Amino acid sequence: MFEFNLKNKEYKNIHFIGIGGISMSGIATLLLKHDYNITGSDREDSELIENLRKNGAEIFIGQKKENIKNPDLVVYTDAILDDNEELIAARKLDIPVVTRGVFLGALMRNYKNSIAISGSHGKSTTTSIISKILINSPENPTILLGGSLDEIEGNVHVGSEDFLVTEACEYKGNIRHYFPSTVIVLNIDEDHLDYYKDLDDIVNTFKDYMRNLDKDSKTILNLNEENNKLIIDSVQGRLITYGQENEDADYNAINIKFDNIGRPSFDLKMPNGNIEHFELGIIGRHNINNAMASIIATYENGIDIETIRENLRNYTGLHRRMEIIGTVDDATIMTDYGHHPSEIEVTLKALKEHTKGKLICIWQPHTYSRTKLLIDKFARCFDYADEVIVTKIYAAREKEDNTIHSEDVVKRLVDRGIDAKYIETFEQARDYMYKDIHKDDLVLTTGCGNPNVLAEMIVKDQQYK
Repeated sequence: MFEFNLKNKEYKNIHFIGIGGISMSGIATLLLKHDYNITGSDREDSELIENLRKNGAEIFIGQKKENIKNPDLVVYTDAILDDNEELIAARKLDIPVVTRGVFLGALMRNYKNSIAISGSHGKSTTTSIISKILINSPENPTILLGGSLDEIEGNVHVGSEDFLVTEACEYKGNIRHYFPSTVIVLNIDEDHLDYYKDLDDIVNTFKDYMRNLDKDSKTILNLNEENNKLIIDSVQGRLITYGQENEDADYNAINIKFDNIGRPSFDLKMPNGNIEHFELGIIGRHNINNAMASIIATYENGIDIETIRENLRNYTGLHRRMEIIGTVDDATIMTDYGHHPSEIEVTLKALKEHTKGKLICIWQPHTYSRTKLLIDKFARCFDYADEVIVTKIYAAREKEDNTIHSEDVVKRLVDRGIDAKYIETFEQARDYMYKDIHKDDLVLTTGCGNPNVLAEMIVKDQQYK
């Protein structure tokens, strides 16, 4: 098992292949703050990479074997394949090489309390709520986020070694390498099917994750999610359950209400029988689940209820999570990170209830494999939208696959009676929007590629329409 001690500097010089990713850049920033020498490479420049340079990292754009200058350790992201020049060079030089997941798992062991948030949907939101609560408590947590939070001015905060808060993604079985003291399991769904065989394969990975935990650990699990129940027998340590209007759960949300724009409030029945009232600053029933997980994780780790209550009320969301970008002709333009059918459906459902005009969704599919394997579910997840526009598939880590196209999804949507069309580029979609939107409409761009860029274009360029 790979071990990493943050204090002894056994690996003083560390090189990151694919350093520009949200998680990799966060880990690299953390190490820079702890006086490590960091180098790294990526395919293209970005704001995250520029921030790393400002913090002292040496970054190479383009991945070549010459970038490996005898580091003590090489960490590489899941997108890096075995034919990568830098990875081959490091292995030839017998330099220790580990994946990002293995490194993060070893890093967790350096913290007295580590809270890891897992699940197919809601990880970033839940992680950021917990982060906001802890930042505004007497604690000084270390935080690794999958998005940008205003309180920490980005996606990473380097605090004490008492608390580490991080997302725990199951992609490529990474959670098998994690050893947190507090685990949150939000949900288990079919995703990352370019790696997993099926849902059973994903469930078995979560079971292995549960078996990593020691007897003093806490596992916080949503009991309303049927697939979550499949891993309960594998939980080590203390199991803490929660749910909405679920009397079998240890923490039960009851008396759920919504204000005029869809922000929930609810009473939470605690294990001791007490009732605590909470109000959220973000919209959507699904965010009650994220809020409950955050309440339990912080409360069970010593944070007082009033601090939790106040920060839930004041939490307005991560960037790219139902984020309002601006307006055009009195229509609201928003963007979201949702890229899985379940995420898209719950977001559209939450928005539809309080949209006076048309709800228009512009979806950028993410990866050929996800689009192809989940096409039936994508065809059914847009029912709450009045109009759907599908742009070109964002390939991300994959090579072009001519067996699947955005138009294939559009055809399925049209066959089901949904007003849907394919518009390939962001520029074309922007121009179409200027002709299509009216007062009180809501336009949502969604996906985990870069659909936020389209939302920003629609707002920024409106003087040219």
